[in-house]
Amino acid sequence: KMSRIGKLPINIPDNVDVNYTDSEITVKGKFGTLQMEIPNVIILTQNQGQLKVGLTEEKKDVKALHGLYRTLINNMILGVSKQFDLTLILKGVGYRAAV
Repeated sequence: KMSRIGKLPINIPDNVDVNYTDSEITVKGKFGTLQMEIPNVIILTQNQGQLKVGLTEEKKDVKALHGLYRTLINNMILGVSKQFDLTLILKGVGYRAAV
């Protein structure tokens, strides 16, 4: 079985540039550049604004990396395209908050 997370395609926004080789991926965007080494068992394919993560072999330890690297690459793309924000919701009576 393939990873359910790993099978999902990664959407690449228009303002993000993704370059990859067999052993490295570089993501450039509005908020910076991120770079990461990827193992040789991970295959990346890009078409029509989407990036897919695949595997070269179907071993148990290799399958464990499938969803992990898909999520890491997705987080890299989100990190360079959207700025970090934190939302705090206070419910109740008697809370004080200052920014």
